[in-house]
Amino acid sequence: MKFNPFIAFFVFVLLPQQKFVQVVADLDSDKQALLEFANGVPHVKKLNWNLATPVCTSWVGITCNTNGTDVIAVRLPGVGLYGTIPSNTIGKLKALKVLSLRSNNINGSLPSDIPSIPSLQCLFLQHNNLSSKFPVTFSPRLRIVDFSYNSISGTIPNVDLPSVRVLNFSYNNLSGSIPSSFKRFPSSFIGNPLLCGSEPLKPCSESVVSPSPSPLTDFPSPKTGSQNQHATSKSKLGVGSIIAIVVGGLAFVFLLLAVIFISCLKRKHSGSNGMLKSKISQNDKPNDFGSGVQEAEKNKLFFFEGCSYNFDLEDLLKASAEVLGKGSYGTTYKAALEEGTQVVVKRLKEVAVGKKEFEQQMEVVNR
Repeated sequence: MKFNPFIAFFVFVLLPQQKFVQVVADLDSDKQALLEFANGVPHVKKLNWNLATPVCTSWVGITCNTNGTDVIAVRLPGVGLYGTIPSNTIGKLKALKVLSLRSNNINGSLPSDIPSIPSLQCLFLQHNNLSSKFPVTFSPRLRIVDFSYNSISGTIPNVDLPSVRVLNFSYNNLSGSIPSSFKRFPSSFIGNPLLCGSEPLKPCSESVVSPSPSPLTDFPSPKTGSQNQHATSKSKLGVGSIIAIVVGGLAFVFLLLAVIFISCLKRKHSGSNGMLKSKISQNDKPNDFGSGVQEAEKNKLFFFEGCSYNFDLEDLLKASAEVLGKGSYGTTYKAALEEGTQVVVKRLKEVAVGKKEFEQQMEVVNR
């Protein structure tokens, strides 16, 4: 076979140039994707990313492979990124292995093309304010996933992550139960009040409490004039409501005191009337049986003519007695005196007549 100089020229000259063109094209694609990301996401700290400087050696937070052909790591922790991440930016880095955007204030939904980058191995997005749902597509090469201290919500899909060794979705707003594919990470979901499962979470049979607010919030946006006026009117309304409540409370207290005072006056007036009526009734009441007699005569018994008994009230009170019966006018007793005499005594109740009237009545009974 004869040597063909044209083929040799193609192999040794044209093929290396074609490979170099491909490398430059790949790096330019990564460079353009990173610039679109930087332009779409505001950041407090200024990045030195621009078209005039080389990506692999000059750009902050960027690491390329040893050949300088692809971006394999983007590390921008705590640089003041805020807002949402546009899709088709970071997700275009087809050789990316490490993405670290932790400790920023990124909010909104995470583009689905980021966790599904085929070459991605480490994803650090903790301490942001992401409010998207739980990702459903992950790179099969992922080994470390950290979404802790965000606002990820919704239920957890049953996603298989065979290569993951470290998983952290703690302190989010996830709900429901933990699927079987994630039960090998028992401590990766703490701080989700609406989530249930095995220890250290609450059992799913127990009721769960309402979610607590996210530990991180968005950067405060400046208020417009109408918003300030609205807030001022709200504060004025609040002060007016407080004053109305205080005045109403004082009026209620005064009304209650007035009612108590009037009630006391009525009670005092009715009490004085009762005492007056009692005095009048006592004055009008006829003298009882013992009125108008000496103290010595109160214990003296009076016998009718022809009666041979000779004892007094003291002897009668000392005698043993038994009850014979009770009537409408009093109780009847059988009394046995000391000398053996037995008498029947009827003790009258409610006697409201004078002595003379009582003796006259007894005379009638004796006849």
